[in-house]
Amino acid sequence: MLFCIDAYHFCGMNIQNPIKSIPRRYSLSDKELVHLYRHNHDMEAFKTLYNRYESKIYSYIYSMVHNAEIASDLFQDTFTKVINKMDKNYNEEGKWIAWVMRIAHNATIDYLRRAKKFVRISNNEGEENTDFFHRVTDEGALDPSQDYIQHEDKKRMYKHISRLPEEQRAVIMLRHYEELSFKEIAEITGVSINTALGRMRYALSNLRKYFEEEKQSEQNHAC
Repeated sequence: MLFCIDAYHFCGMNIQNPIKSIPRRYSLSDKELVHLYRHNHDMEAFKTLYNRYESKIYSYIYSMVHNAEIASDLFQDTFTKVINKMDKNYNEEGKWIAWVMRIAHNATIDYLRRAKKFVRISNNEGEENTDFFHRVTDEGALDPSQDYIQHEDKKRMYKHISRLPEEQRAVIMLRHYEELSFKEIAEITGVSINTALGRMRYALSNLRKYFEEEKQSEQNHAC
């Protein structure tokens, strides 16, 4: 399960797994739920937000570190910060999930930098369940280049993504798996939209190069 502990306490709230929210909360927007939680201390509103985005946030973290235990720790760290910062630092005019993803992204990047190495993607069966590129991309996609990475063999893609510099890997994951716009990616990673676009182009170029090198190597071995 994504939250691999019996119970977790956030500011007096006991979040258990699975979390159940009262049905009427599910029809509310993120903005309405955030307002209820911040101004009315409505714990059910927060639980609904948590349920809505739990998988999305954890999947992004896991896709960057590819270690379930580390991903769980970073996920818990992310939500601890979310709870502690919501009253003081969150602007309700913004998009809540983008704000949370920025916290998750920063926690993940901090971990990777502390580790001083990029995580090597595991080839173990059962580890490849994050389903990176199974969804159709949204409007404003980077033309046919996105089709290139969507239709390549996923197992090889995992391996090559792990070779990318962390800033390029993050953009690939946020765009193709989390399906965020480049404006949202820029906000999460703390760069301009042009920089985010540039990182995507470099990432795609590097991935093409990695696949071409692999293909050439296979042909050489076949001779």
